Amino acid sequence: MLSEARFATIIPIRNMNRALKFYTGKLGAKLLMRAQGDMKDYWASVKVAKSEFWLVTPQKHEKRELSYSVFVVKNIKSTVSGLKKKGVRFQRAEKMSKETKIDGPIAYDTFGAAAFFKDTEGNLLMLWQEM
Repeated sequence: MLSEARFATIIPIRNMNRALKFYTGKLGAKLLMRAQGDMKDYWASVKVAKSEFWLVTPQKHEKRELSYSVFVVKNIKSTVSGLKKKGVRFQRAEKMSKETKIDGPIAYDTFGAAAFFKDTEGNLLMLWQEM
């Protein structure tokens, strides 16, 4: 039933122009559509790699701590390096187990590597590389 459906992740934002500048300028997203008229600051769709994101300004501020989007990458170290060159700031990596090895913002574990950063709207985003 859903095998042919497209998938989009809704990202709550506060400032459309700022969010679009971040997603297109720093993450390399392509703007697919932006609402027009009175709605131009409330909805836009961007595509990063094969993933579609809907940037939405909620009517009231939403706080989301456990929900975030993950970009699965082939080479986390080069991806982190490239994003840093574009001005993306990563969070300090945290140990998840005794085996975790920390290299700057990247936490390497037996099952994969992770690095976290926030967009301009405060949404937590994750890079993930399978081992």
